[in-house]
Amino acid sequence: MKYFLISIFTLQFLLAQNVLETKTMVTKVLENNYGVLISEQQANQAKNNSSILNSRFLPTLGANAGVNYNINNIVANLQNGTTTELDGATSSAYNANLNLSYTLFDGLGRWYNYKLLKERYALSEWEVKASMESALMDAFSAYYNLANWQVQEAIMQESLLVSQDRLKRAQLAFTYGQGNQLAVLNAQVDLNNDSIQLANVQLALENSQRTLNAVMVEDLSTLQIIDTAVTFFANFEKENMYQSFQENNTALLIAKNNVALASLGVPIQKARFLPTLAASSQYGWNRANNNEASFLASSVSYGLSLGANLSWNLFDGGSAKIAHQNAKIQEESANLQWQQLQNNLDRDFENAWADYLNKIYTYKAQEKNLVSSQDNFARTQEYFKMGQANSLEFRQAQLNLLQVANQVVQSKFQAKLAEIRLLQMSGLLLETAW
Repeated sequence: MKYFLISIFTLQFLLAQNVLETKTMVTKVLENNYGVLISEQQANQAKNNSSILNSRFLPTLGANAGVNYNINNIVANLQNGTTTELDGATSSAYNANLNLSYTLFDGLGRWYNYKLLKERYALSEWEVKASMESALMDAFSAYYNLANWQVQEAIMQESLLVSQDRLKRAQLAFTYGQGNQLAVLNAQVDLNNDSIQLANVQLALENSQRTLNAVMVEDLSTLQIIDTAVTFFANFEKENMYQSFQENNTALLIAKNNVALASLGVPIQKARFLPTLAASSQYGWNRANNNEASFLASSVSYGLSLGANLSWNLFDGGSAKIAHQNAKIQEESANLQWQQLQNNLDRDFENAWADYLNKIYTYKAQEKNLVSSQDNFARTQEYFKMGQANSLEFRQAQLNLLQVANQVVQSKFQAKLAEIRLLQMSGLLLETAW
């Protein structure tokens, strides 16, 4: 029948002007996905933390001002033997000063801490990339899953038309005495089964619609029409892909960054064994208005003072030593974790490469099977019309074609996803022009 002979597995929808292309999907995911947005906010926070303003390299400057006002009753016994009594004697004092302090040396702790903040910012940028890649992999998986169900729905609708045509023929044959009731009943059962299968496919289609919309952060009820045509990239060379994997794989780069972070912990803790030298200066102004019992009626003082302070924690109970030892252990652990990840990712790359080759081969083989199944169905359909094939043989040919057509569709999208996973492993997912 013609429905199965017209490129089932490359079906294009009539609403082509509203097709969601992968390029548009990628843009929406990178702009709207919550995981990506959260990681970008965390990177912005890490960027702020890595500023010189958060490094303790700059001096601190503070200002203080105060006033005191006193009312006292005073009995003053003077040296000459006289006594002075004052009721409600008032006095006041005013002060203002600027304080400048700066740490000249702290065992290089702040220098290594500043480098640590820079490394954490670099790590946050790699984590943003990892978040983007993860969101895109989810999106592509949802995209091609939706594409699969869209084509499956079209295939089932065409299969349903075949079954409806078969039922009509059986009913006409029975009406004119050329068939029996059993053929009609069998055709009706098969039509009902196809209707149930179509309903299940449509449910899966609706669920995959919502999944894709959730990844793109769009209204869940938005109807997405997917371009079911798939274009594969040029043949990859394993050596080039592996080289890119070694240089650009995001998980590896994050692990290397963690090693750098752990290595900075050692000198940071070592700085606790060294002294700290700080300098300070103050410019102050003071005025005092004394009561009548005081020798001075008032006084004003102002001027600059300078100072330096050296502190050295000679023994803190051993906590600095333990922290230094733990920092070394953490550095060794980070190196081991990086080596472990390298080993595991090497395995994952080999698996991804083998899976990619297998999926491409399977898809091409399934395409050949489809040609044979189409030809077999067309011949069986003609024989059935001429009465040379029974309904069971016709139904079996129909189911065989349906199964092969579904396998072609699934293998095509699985091959594309295997290709995309290989791009992710090689760190090229975000750089690819979709």
